Parts: sequence; structure tokens; C-alpha cells
Amino acid sequence: MPALNKKVRVLIVEDSAFMRKVLHDIIVADPTMEVAGQARDGREGVSLAESLQPDVITMDVNMPRLDGLQATELIMTQNPRPIVIVSSESREGTASTLRALELGAVDFVPKPVNGIDLDMRTVGEELRRKLKMAAKVRVVRTATLSRLANVQARGPIPRVVPSNGGAPPAVGAGRFPVIVIAASTGGPATVMDVVSRLPKDLHAAVVVVLHMPASFTHQYSVQLAEVSALRVKDAEHNEIVQPGTIYVCPGSHHLRFAGSGRIALDNSDRIGGYRPCADVALETAAQYLGPMLVSVILTGMGNDGAKGVKAVKEAGGYVIAQDEATSVIFGMPAEAIKTGAVDEVLALDHVPAAIERRALQIAKPITVMTR
Repeated sequence: MPALNKKVRVLIVEDSAFMRKVLHDIIVADPTMEVAGQARDGREGVSLAESLQPDVITMDVNMPRLDGLQATELIMTQNPRPIVIVSSESREGTASTLRALELGAVDFVPKPVNGIDLDMRTVGEELRRKLKMAAKVRVVRTATLSRLANVQARGPIPRVVPSNGGAPPAVGAGRFPVIVIAASTGGPATVMDVVSRLPKDLHAAVVVVLHMPASFTHQYSVQLAEVSALRVKDAEHNEIVQPGTIYVCPGSHHLRFAGSGRIALDNSDRIGGYRPCADVALETAAQYLGPMLVSVILTGMGNDGAKGVKAVKEAGGYVIAQDEATSVIFGMPAEAIKTGAVDEVLALDHVPAAIERRALQIAKPITVMTR
């Protein structure tokens, strides 16, 4: 983390000389930032990350000798520094960016497809904001295995055993718990970690609302399905949520719950600066689901979700927030906690079991009433 009143020192890792120049100009346009060094490929990036000890690194993905994924993994396992991925929004670029986030990168900025100077400068403000935010993140050494390999290596998931001997509750009348998970910065890898630990017989629907561009959310669904025992799909307009399924809100739309239990998607303007907006999903879910709703607020910058959890609590729902120690950015969870509506503040490793436990508690009285 940069010292008080000192400039944020940025290492640029990018194989294109032209793009290095563009990134350099974007960074130095902010008087609180400076370029500590420039690397032409991942191997040089790993070396300079160690020798220069920058506050934050911009990382391209497709590079010779050592690509951005390999460089990110080496840096995060040997000499952890905050990394912001700058990559294309093509399908290949999107997949690689999400893999980099799994490996420990803090955030990403989409690189315009054509990469021309004018287009790149349009993301300058976003890049500077994310670099300054990332420089404040407490990074930790990460495992060298991919998340999928970690899931496979973990073995059986510790289970919450229901009182009926292990069988999933038979919820009647189409009523079942719904879990709404909201996250932003640091969210892709964090949500993946939570989802990978949910059991295949979880008798609840899960809705994921992430602050992520539309071009990334479909690929995120694909990669989430690789680690999930539950079915994963993109949320679709007018579909009815079903238990045992994870619905990922498209980054191009807000997600609302209609009175019929259907999902309603709309591409209206950002709300509070966000699209999708977690508050919208939570407030409308609370109106329809009441005590059947569980809200989970994970790592992220800003206050999205704070108004939503108040609505959840007022409707009789349950609220879980990630703790500061395990959050990449303790913004959204902290704001939710300040409302007084949070029932549990938990380390990331304890969140999946809490979700399952609460889902069972909700389902049990319904099972009794419908017998």
C-alpha cells in the first residue's frame, strides 16, 4: 500500500509498445500516480514486480514467453502485488480475464476490441479509479492450483445434516428458499468459491448479482458451472426460478422479482451508479419472498445492497455479510452491516455452510405445514 502523500506506483505489463504508451499517458495524467516501470512480456513483468515492488500492476493477458495468466499466478504465489487485468472483451479475452481473477487479480478493465488510442482513452478514468482502489487492497499469497483443481482436491464438502436424516426437504406448493448473492470488486472469485461449496441437493434457488460488464457475465456463467454441483445458467426474462439452479444476472440488465415469482430483466439506466443493481434485486425479492429470502453480501466497493438488506430484514428475510478480514474490498459488506440488518458476519469459508443451514431452517416449517 502506498505511503501517505506518495504517488501510486504502477508497473505496466503489456507486449504492445503502442498500448504501453497509451497506458503510460493515462496513468501519468493523474498527478497522484506514476509509472514505476514497463514490462514487454509476462516474464519481465514477474521480474520487475519483484525488483520494483510497485503498488499495483496492469496486466495484459496475451503476451509472448509468459502470458498474463502465468505471470499473475507467479506474482500472486511468489511476490503478491495487486493486479488489474487490461484485456479484450472477445470471448477468449473474457475467459482469460476471469481465470486471472481466480488466480488472485483484484479487478479488470475491458480493452476496446480495436485497441486504437482514442478508444483506449475512453476507459482512462475507469482504469485510474481501479488502479488507485487496487493499490489499497491487502493482497495475500494465493494457491498455485486453479480453482477447479482446488475444488477437486478439497474432497467431500462438509455438510449441514438436516433432521430428516439427510434427504432434501420436500417443499410444497412451489415455495422454497431463494438465495440472492451480491458482490462487486473481488466478487467473481469470491462467488465462485462460495458456489463451489454448495451441495448438489441444496433445495433453494440462487441468484447472483455481480457488477460486471455484459460481455463478461455469460462466460462467467460457463466458468461458474465448472465448479458448481448445481445447475448454472444466465437469468432470462420472464422465467420462473427453480430450486437447484443458480441464475446469473446479465451485466446488461437489472434483475427484479415479479409478483408471480418470475424473473423480470430490464435494461434501464444505472441505479446508484450500478447495473445490475443489487438493491433492486433485493428489494423486489423481499416483496415477493419475505421470510423465504436469504441475502448474502460479499466483497465489493460502494454501498450497493445496503438499502436492499434493510428491505430483506423488514420482510422477515435473513442477511449474511462477509467479514472484513476475508473481503478484497470491505465496502458493500461494511455498508450493509451499518444498517443493522445483518444477521451474521462471517469469514468467507463459513458462508456456504451458513447458506445451507438457513435454507434448511426455512424449508423445515414449510415441510411440516404441507404434510
